[in-house]
Amino acid sequence: MKPACLAAVLSFAALSASAAIAAGAAETRPVSFSHNDWELACDNTRTCRAAGYQQDGEPVSMRITRKAGPNTAVEIELQTGGEEEPKGPLRVKVGKATVSGLEGGSPSLDASQVRAVLPELLKSDDATLTAGGGKKWVLSLSGLNAVLLKMDEAQGRVDTPGALVRRGSKPESAVLAALPMPVFHALKPVKSRPGDDALAARIFPSLKLSEADGPCNNTDAVQAKSLQVHRLTDSKVLLSLECSVGAYNSTSQLWIANDKPPYSPSALEANGDFDDKDASVSSVMKVRGIGDCVSTETWHFDGRGFVRTGATVDSLCRDFPGGAWNLPRHVSRVVTAP
Repeated sequence: MKPACLAAVLSFAALSASAAIAAGAAETRPVSFSHNDWELACDNTRTCRAAGYQQDGEPVSMRITRKAGPNTAVEIELQTGGEEEPKGPLRVKVGKATVSGLEGGSPSLDASQVRAVLPELLKSDDATLTAGGGKKWVLSLSGLNAVLLKMDEAQGRVDTPGALVRRGSKPESAVLAALPMPVFHALKPVKSRPGDDALAARIFPSLKLSEADGPCNNTDAVQAKSLQVHRLTDSKVLLSLECSVGAYNSTSQLWIANDKPPYSPSALEANGDFDDKDASVSSVMKVRGIGDCVSTETWHFDGRGFVRTGATVDSLCRDFPGGAWNLPRHVSRVVTAP
């Protein structure tokens, strides 16, 4: 092959590879959706989790989980809230289906119980849980069908026999495959050095607060003595300035800088608390004081910058302190190297 032709082929291959990567990135974009009393989160492996709650009354929740791929099973878990634990086993009734003998305040249904309950969930207005002593919880099913249809869409199941809401005759082979959980190699920071603390006063004048991820609304904290310095590598440091304060949250703005002039600090998308044990930055954002709807994000250091390695979402505040469930939007397996 002539050099010019070879160059053209290689150029086309590179463009095709770039297009494929871009398409793959678009396909694996996490999905979040909510309607009435239900919400959905699908992560970057295409595993989807839907959670529903009560409209009012005692806190109760159901989580429906399904991994991607043809013919995958549906998992259903229940959780009750309130000040007292259920007395004795739980009994669930929805439509024509009844499941008894569920132990504990957060039981899981087995495969046969899921097969009995799932069709009734899709055509009922609510489900009732009861326990000893006349204790009762009412789970709203308003929004469930819309959320499960969105789950089917995210996993490519619409019009297939395995769809939860809109079944059809398309082959199961048309369903999108599960994607492997990405493996991220985090680089453990080196130990701090004498004089690192003095870098705060030297680098602070170079910070561009307007480039930070979020506003610094605590003006009293915007000063060099509030800036924390963490050693990352032999030549790079992480700068942390806790300057964003809300009713239930506080956030630290972060920069990476050189440890010698020119410092050239660069603002990070990551924000939150730094942990030098595993080279991570984590943030937890609460919507209400009791923390019944919480969003989290985690980033890890790869030697050059911080990459998002985890994220969860919980948008419905339904009186479960700390949140009823973990609904990941992004997952990865982190391996920390020295």
